[in-house]
Amino acid sequence: MSDTVAADQLRLFIERIERLEEEKKGMADDIRDVYNEAKSTGFDSKTMRTIVRLRKMEKHARDEQEALLETYKAALGLN
Repeated sequence: MSDTVAADQLRLFIERIERLEEEKKGMADDIRDVYNEAKSTGFDSKTMRTIVRLRKMEKHARDEQEALLETYKAALGLN
């Protein structure tokens, strides 16, 4: 592969990454807007973020995390 071809290919990869990074930023802005909209109607955005994170987890991982949290809370007298 010639230096020119390699440089062109590298430039194309970099440009694709830059476009995807810009799209990712746009998506993050959109998500933030939805949280702000929900907050303005009375929902707690921090709790909503926690729910979104929990819904991404598999049930067994979520159950394990919740059990561990309950164990720690009991150990610290928070129940």
